[in-house]
Order: sequence, then structure tokens, then C-alpha cells
Amino acid sequence: MERNDWTSLNGGDVFREEAKRRGMSLGDFGELCHNEPEVDRSLDELLKQRMKGTDGADIVESRLAGWWAYRLNLPCLRLWLDVDDEERARRVAHREGLTVEDALQANQQRAAVDGERFRVLYDLVPEDPEPYTHVIDATSLNASQILEHVVALLEALQ
Repeated sequence: MERNDWTSLNGGDVFREEAKRRGMSLGDFGELCHNEPEVDRSLDELLKQRMKGTDGADIVESRLAGWWAYRLNLPCLRLWLDVDDEERARRVAHREGLTVEDALQANQQRAAVDGERFRVLYDLVPEDPEPYTHVIDATSLNASQILEHVVALLEALQ
């Protein structure tokens, strides 16, 4: 991002900022969002507001950013990075210090919970390719390779 002076917005940062603003731990705030869907919706509205306008970020990373950009008719690339379940579990296990088996189980549980939440709140499935202009199989790519792939897509538009 530095090489192009791109600005970025991470949906997780929005979550952390709101937890801090409310004086809550991340765990407590996550529980609040789970128990009170309107809090979850308000976070997504905040993310959408920060995506729009002339001061919107150049790059937005969030599980639903592609959907929001699609529904807001924002003129941009909307990318879904796909990783097979085993590789995703290996990456989570490495990052979180878990066994691959535990990470695989945690990923499956999160996908089920998130899938139901997004279906109830917004009538959507994050993995549905409808809103995405590009789906990238990132199973065998590292972060630098993904960036180079995305930069090539952006340069092809110019």
C-alpha cells in the first residue's frame, strides 16, 4: 500500500474502535454484538459510511466489504480471496498457536455462526460470488503474491 500511497480501512479496526469507544473489552463487545443485532447492524452502517465519499479508503478489508461496495454501487474492484479449508486451518493454527485440527473445528464453527448471522441480518452468504468482480484462489499464495496479483488487476484497469 505504501508504494502507491493507498489508504486502507480494516473492518476489524472499526470493531475495535467501537469497543474502545464504549469502554468494553473485545470479548464483551463481541458478545454484545451477538446478543443485540442492532449493534452489529450499526457497525456495518459505520463501515459503509466510511467506505463512501471522497474521503473513503482506497482499500477496504472486511468480510462483507465486497457486498457493501456492490450494494452501494461503488465503482471498484471487489475481491474475494478463497482459501481451501485445510490451508485456512494451517494459517489460523500458525497465527493463533493452535493445532490444525482445533483451527479447522474453530473455522467451521465460525463459518456456521457467521453464515447464519449474515443470512438473518442481511439475507446474504459472504462466499456467494455475486458481488465480486474477481475471486482469487489464494490457497497456494503468500501475502506478497496476493498483493502482486491484485496490483496486476488494478494496473490492467488503467
